[in-house]
Amino acid sequence: MTAAPTEDSLPGNTKVTREDWLRVAMELLVEDGVSEVKILTIGDRLGVSRSSFYWYFKSRKDLLAQLLAEWERTNTGILIAHTRLPAEDIIDAVNGFFLCVVDPAGFNHRLDFAVREWARRDPQVRAVIDRSDTARTRALAQMFARHGYPPEEADIRARVLYYQQIGYYALELNETLEERLARVPAYLQAFTGVRPRPEQVAWFNDRARAFAAV
Repeated sequence: MTAAPTEDSLPGNTKVTREDWLRVAMELLVEDGVSEVKILTIGDRLGVSRSSFYWYFKSRKDLLAQLLAEWERTNTGILIAHTRLPAEDIIDAVNGFFLCVVDPAGFNHRLDFAVREWARRDPQVRAVIDRSDTARTRALAQMFARHGYPPEEADIRARVLYYQQIGYYALELNETLEERLARVPAYLQAFTGVRPRPEQVAWFNDRARAFAAV
């Protein structure tokens, strides 16, 4: 196996990592679509020659495969992790799940939709999307089940919650943070069938505002 490059081994003494290549590839995927995720374009943005690309990837196809795996590890992994946060009741559990979509470092909805657009032209990517959607809804159903919902109801509530969140981004609704937070109590009750306590609503609203201020 070829050793990873050192800082001095790369053109121009520029240290560029595998993560740098993937980061810029993701940026191009989101901005311009998969057709513009090109080795030369990424290299230009990073300020390095394409030769450094081959320290980390066999080909553009390999880059795209690793890019897709990174999307699954991050977006799907982050979402699932938030369904498993400790929670005293289902309201706390759903609040914990929603933290991943208000945290700027959490679920990246723009990346998610860029991958979904990519999947329209590539059946193999479509299969990965389907696998991820199944894993996400299953994790949400397990979250509801842990808080006493019977299996069929847990599954339906999970789908309603997940499809609403994905649909919210797809519609590109133009709501202010305060408009959306004003609906939190009703959303929580609709998703769970339980009326949230005022302190639970305040807990989530405080954290959403804190993330928005970052």
